[in-house]
Amino acid sequence: MSQSRPLPEGGSVRPITRWGTPVMHRELAEVTSFGDDLAELVRDMVATMRAARGVGLAANQVGVDLKVFVFECPDADNTQVTGVVCNPVLLLPEGKDRQLEDEDEGCLSLPGAFTSCARPDQARVTGVDEHGEPVEFYGTGLLARCLQHETDHLFGTVFGDRLPERARKKLYKQHHELSDNYPDDWPVTVLVDDPVIER
Repeated sequence: MSQSRPLPEGGSVRPITRWGTPVMHRELAEVTSFGDDLAELVRDMVATMRAARGVGLAANQVGVDLKVFVFECPDADNTQVTGVVCNPVLLLPEGKDRQLEDEDEGCLSLPGAFTSCARPDQARVTGVDEHGEPVEFYGTGLLARCLQHETDHLFGTVFGDRLPERARKKLYKQHHELSDNYPDDWPVTVLVDDPVIER
């Protein structure tokens, strides 16, 4: 069963890395050191996720080549679940238990653009937290989507890779039409009435 864990406070907001940057499109390095540098990274990731009003953020989204993500996301019952996962292993239902949910999805690394993306409606992630302690999270609803989306990032997959070519082109077009609203250092530079939420 998922055990929500408090997220660390006091980090600094970093610019969010965009799709097309090489670190977004390759498998990242395993976390092997659980010291002060990782703790600082996790604090900064939490601060950045909140500044961008997202529900999850992976390390490569702040340009760091490490398998770690943070999240603060409601499940299907609207219960808020928070946590840090390093070196995640994603477990998805199979056979008759596998039900796809086709919902809008977006990404803080392609801000402003959303499109429908089918994913399993349940997901389980195991790994360790920033202290090296074992963690396990089970998600339904938006949380299931978030756990899949963030784990994908750590293996070099953006959700656009999961779309048919026509839908992917439409997504990129939508982003380009809105890209002037997001400065290069966003969300260090905060926008007024910024509507983006990673889903």
